[in-house]
Amino acid sequence: MIKKEFFLLTTLLMTVGYSSTQLIAVPSVFPTGTTIYKPELAWNGYTIIDAADGKGAVLLDMNGNTLRRWPQLAGVGPFRILPGGYVMGGDVRRNPYQESIALREFDWEDNEVWRYDRAEHVITEKTEDENGAEHGGEMVWAARQHHDWQRQGNPVGYYAPEQMPNATGGKTLILAHKNVTAPEVSDKRLEDDYIYEVSWEGEVLWEWLASDHVDELGFSEDARNAIHRSVQWNEARQSADWLHINSANYIGPNQWYDQGDERFHPENVMISSRTANIIAIIGRDGSIVWRMGPDYTSSKELAGIGQIIGQHNPHIIPEGLPGAGNLLVFDNGGSGGYGFSNPAAPDGVGSMTRDSSRVLEINPVTFEKIWDYSIGGTERSMFYSHYVSNAQRLPNGSTLINEGMNGRVFELTDEEEIVWEYVSPFFGEGDTPTHRIYRAHRLPYDWIPQLDTPEERSVTPPRLGEFRIPPD
Repeated sequence: MIKKEFFLLTTLLMTVGYSSTQLIAVPSVFPTGTTIYKPELAWNGYTIIDAADGKGAVLLDMNGNTLRRWPQLAGVGPFRILPGGYVMGGDVRRNPYQESIALREFDWEDNEVWRYDRAEHVITEKTEDENGAEHGGEMVWAARQHHDWQRQGNPVGYYAPEQMPNATGGKTLILAHKNVTAPEVSDKRLEDDYIYEVSWEGEVLWEWLASDHVDELGFSEDARNAIHRSVQWNEARQSADWLHINSANYIGPNQWYDQGDERFHPENVMISSRTANIIAIIGRDGSIVWRMGPDYTSSKELAGIGQIIGQHNPHIIPEGLPGAGNLLVFDNGGSGGYGFSNPAAPDGVGSMTRDSSRVLEINPVTFEKIWDYSIGGTERSMFYSHYVSNAQRLPNGSTLINEGMNGRVFELTDEEEIVWEYVSPFFGEGDTPTHRIYRAHRLPYDWIPQLDTPEERSVTPPRLGEFRIPPD
């Protein structure tokens, strides 16, 4: 049941966004910051987000106050706090590529603790300053990190009481790019997804390249033809991002492996292909050992879930949290999929569409749907983010949901009551400035001992029908 608090500010809290099929009409004026807060019901802590203004990671308290920003972390997210006040993420975005030059970790005093940038030599973007002087164009080492990374000790990158990420050691899993030519995929140069694991000292311990496993991803003949002939070409990057994998995380300790299911080995890696509507688990030998999609009509069990489209951040809920062992995923909607040709997508690319989002919790063995959050009926697009976004299970059983396209993060109880809501005030530039949030993570106060515990003041929003902006 959708609680009335959701409707209280929904109309005001939507921001400009385009779906694959329509323009979403939105208000031009709406509140930002914390708009709902019930301290007695929320799982209170800090929240870290990325800011659309490009000026780095942002740390928030429950009342939406900006406690700190890290402008040196302005690459491709996610950005995370590690226990002890350490912060980590991509440092500089390598335009026009959607990737970071280096993955870096800093302590609270901004001392660099760890850095990795030795995956490949790349050429930096050429720019011109206000005086006409050119900058960039140099050959540098780069991590080519994009969309995700994990530090040993925690499999999914958010707080779980029994899974502590290592701030001063351990291996790091990095989702990156590698340009390859793979005729079995396409005759175009690919911007392929490359996952590698490095030691604290920077030694590559394990690696995986997506194009090597195209035959294991469940594509139909029509889908393979669509990828080969019509995969989207990026002229600026001179390559085709054919899978657009947007997350990579460890499975972590779980009941399924303890019961003998080797597919869920804690060191195996779960990936998400937004473009192909695929969620899969990679074994340590590199093979695909478990998969959902791309076609969710392929079994009775998957048909019961319904077609997942353009999803973000699927992961196994870590041990120590309610729902441990289940799959949690933000099912974006929008467009995605290969091979399902129709009049709207005659080339078979991006032909699965839905103008609404949902968050799903699924038993990964039986594919039983355990829990979902969405808005049904004709108002379904009131909860909609066709790109970015994530979900996090909290220790109190609530779920932190980042409706990223709309710059909105909210905490939802298991009874679907919104007990905290925040709308980003950090806007980018342009004709339709975005305040999108790629990912948001909640963490406990004691992970940052350098800060005093903030004051927690409830926020009660006005009734929408009584909310007015007075005349000048």
